[in-house]
Amino acid sequence: MHRLSLDRGRLDRGRRAAPLLAVQVAVAIAPALEASAHVGQGDAGSGFSAGFLHPLSGLDHLLAMLAVGMWGAQLGMPALWVLPVAFPLVMALGGVAGILGVPLPGAEPAIVLSVVLLGSAIALGRRPPVWVAAALVSFFAIFHGYAHGRELPAQASALPFCAGFVLATGAIHLSGIGVGFVTKLPHGEAALRAGGAAIGLAGLLLAWQLSAG
Repeated sequence: MHRLSLDRGRLDRGRRAAPLLAVQVAVAIAPALEASAHVGQGDAGSGFSAGFLHPLSGLDHLLAMLAVGMWGAQLGMPALWVLPVAFPLVMALGGVAGILGVPLPGAEPAIVLSVVLLGSAIALGRRPPVWVAAALVSFFAIFHGYAHGRELPAQASALPFCAGFVLATGAIHLSGIGVGFVTKLPHGEAALRAGGAAIGLAGLLLAWQLSAG
């Protein structure tokens, strides 16, 4: 019994440390990202590597995908897995549309809007039905995927490129879920909402940059 108690104590400490570690990682990589840069047609790298790095190349993509994981964690089951699964699947379809050159007006404003709305949903503690939340993130996923597909490097293969950015998106979602587990700590819900507010404000700044450009 004593050993079992020790194991449970270690597990509890690990769970408490996980969200804190995720926050530290997010803070560490954030300054290295450019606020509005995307991988362009001339970027080097294979299809998979270029695709994997693509979601990390723009703060708009990164924040939206983090927000999906954070919101899923805030909403709890089944949204915890529904949102992070729905987003990459629908995003892949948007990526194919972008690669094929299907017209989709307003992709960049929609991407920025996703950052604002998803961050605001976390900050305000919005808890819609799961299907509504899934429909919202899926709608925005189309535009994120479309932007990735349109920026497919000339030397990259479409299928490995799509596989790369879908896998990277899943990893970012998992990081967002890790951050979302901060709600298990004292005052964690307030901290998560503050993080959502920061994402929403960053989205407003990106919107201002987009309109000024």
